[in-house]
Amino acid sequence: MFAHKPHHVHHTCYDKIQGCDLHEGKWGKVGTIVHWSYVHDGKAKKAKEVVEAVDPDKNLITFRVIEGDLMEEYKSFVATILVSPKSEDSGSVVHWTLEYEKLHDGIADPETLLQLVQDISKDIDDHLIQAN
Repeated sequence: MFAHKPHHVHHTCYDKIQGCDLHEGKWGKVGTIVHWSYVHDGKAKKAKEVVEAVDPDKNLITFRVIEGDLMEEYKSFVATILVSPKSEDSGSVVHWTLEYEKLHDGIADPETLLQLVQDISKDIDDHLIQAN
């Protein structure tokens, strides 16, 4: 969903993701720029991200934030999503990796953002289970 249909993510968790618009490029392609509207810590936020990596064989996508609210606290912010099928069961496990460099030591680690992506993953899981 994040690689080829990120604009559908808000249908699964509309209280967290308000939208994802294609700014430049094509869905699922390296170099594509997307604009996210989301709610974090009870506030409407924006992020413009460039797709840095897409590996369909590994179910992996990497986004680098290039503009938006996160750039007020971080010099760099990269999110990687890796989906691994369960070996003994149906379904998959989602691994989020958030790599960031703070603007200064007074900036908190993005723990609430990690909780947000966990909640988004659960909402997508619920949506996919209902679809089957």
